[in-house]
Amino acid sequence: MKKFFVFLLSLVALLIVVAAGLGLYVRQALQPVSSDTTEMRFVVTRGQAISNIASNLQEAGLIHSGQIFSWYVRLNKIDKKIQAGSFTLSASQSFLEIAQALTEGTEDVWITLLEGWRVEETADYLEKSELDTFNKADFLELSATSEGYLFPDTYLVPREITAEALYNLFTRTFENKVATEFGDLDQADLKRLVILASLVEREARGFTQMRHVAGILENRLEIGMALQVDATLQYIRGEVNGKWWSPPRSEDKKLSSPYNTYENPGLPPYPIANPGLDALKAAYDPLQVDDLYYLHAPSGEIYFGETLEEHNQNISKYLR
Repeated sequence: MKKFFVFLLSLVALLIVVAAGLGLYVRQALQPVSSDTTEMRFVVTRGQAISNIASNLQEAGLIHSGQIFSWYVRLNKIDKKIQAGSFTLSASQSFLEIAQALTEGTEDVWITLLEGWRVEETADYLEKSELDTFNKADFLELSATSEGYLFPDTYLVPREITAEALYNLFTRTFENKVATEFGDLDQADLKRLVILASLVEREARGFTQMRHVAGILENRLEIGMALQVDATLQYIRGEVNGKWWSPPRSEDKKLSSPYNTYENPGLPPYPIANPGLDALKAAYDPLQVDDLYYLHAPSGEIYFGETLEEHNQNISKYLR
């Protein structure tokens, strides 16, 4: 019994020492890493896990322990309030100050350009974003000859970014993506790729479908057949009743424009929209098919045919 009592006392003493050591460790972890007030930019990406944020804070030298930070913000129910964006932090801030800073409003704005938008749609979207100095007219002037070259993506940008800086960011991203994916293309090949990709972007959904449509368009080009792409008619009409890409009408096939692919053989003179990477890849490597026709059913499905007879059968089956 005496030995058990001694063991119990020893165990209690050990637990007290461990608890005291743990408490000291936690208290120290909650203190600033240093007195250095040098500020640094810290980015929290969308959907990033708290454990990853905490780990990145520790790696940046902003906190002592990522594990303690994760525990601290969850215990205090701060984890759900942390925002995605860019923040200015320093190692002189405490745990609480850093955690609080991550909940108080990012210095930057997340913007997302969708695949298939034309320049005007992009400008409309940016004008409605929380960009303090954005000027729509300036952006449209800069982008007037850059349809197809404003790369669709999600960007984190300063609130005070200018129209010119945005334009440079979008076009530079396009150049980097194309160079990485396709290597060096001469200007003629690049222009053809982007024009075809812009048609594919508006006419198909999903990479497999895009490659199939790209293959059909290449087949038509090869035999001198008019492309007959409805999206080009939509591009000609522009904004209709406040909406872009309104459904084409039968009379639109007679519109006088170099973009009318019913009236003019070959590709249109310039892109009709800004294609994403999948559309560019599909245009670069089209599916080798014998089909010459495709149609979109109201259900959203797309149906292909090798001959006009098959195409007419699809029309009768899915559109009538």
